[in-house]
Amino acid sequence: MKQQLTIALSKGRILKETLPLLAAADIVPAEDIFSSRKLIFDTNHEHIKFVVIRATDVPTYVEYGGADMGIAGKDVLLEHGAKGLYEPLDLKIARCRLMVAGMKGAPAVEGRMKVASKFVNITRDYFAKQGVQVDIIKLYGAMELAPIMGLADRIVDIVDTGNTLRANGLEPMESIDDDISSRLVVGQASMKMKHKQIQPILDKLAAAIDAREAEASV
Repeated sequence: MKQQLTIALSKGRILKETLPLLAAADIVPAEDIFSSRKLIFDTNHEHIKFVVIRATDVPTYVEYGGADMGIAGKDVLLEHGAKGLYEPLDLKIARCRLMVAGMKGAPAVEGRMKVASKFVNITRDYFAKQGVQVDIIKLYGAMELAPIMGLADRIVDIVDTGNTLRANGLEPMESIDDDISSRLVVGQASMKMKHKQIQPILDKLAAAIDAREAEASV
């Protein structure tokens, strides 16, 4: 008898791009996730369930065994620290960059810089390596408002097209990581105890990623 497997999925954009990959690996939800208020979903396999949660919670669920596997952005994993996790696959979806941004044409900041971000750990580590003293202001959204309203000198945020920055008079200034995408993570204990069930899923997902990338390059 197969052991129960729980896969934690990130809500939002990542979820929409994740489900086709999982389907290519022959794992599909038993009902429409997007029209349901449920958080736990059965799949076409009796022993596999999905749990749909906030992206920022995915590595925590996987680290502490609430889920065996999970899918989250590299930005979330960097902020979390990804302790106790294996990261065997880059799903190559939801690609973006992690940038420092500020008002267009803003002068260099003298003295301590005020930086607004939800990525507190990443921001602290990045500026520490630059030898720049910063005060970090934690925000959860609408990051672009912080420089406009005088709350912060700079922001650290995810940038996709850059349209939102430009629309609000901001511009990217420094790149922290140009290779942010969604990754599949596996808990260390789950990889050890359920390896025979997890490895075939990893193999199918890897094949689906390769097939999609090959098709896109044609």
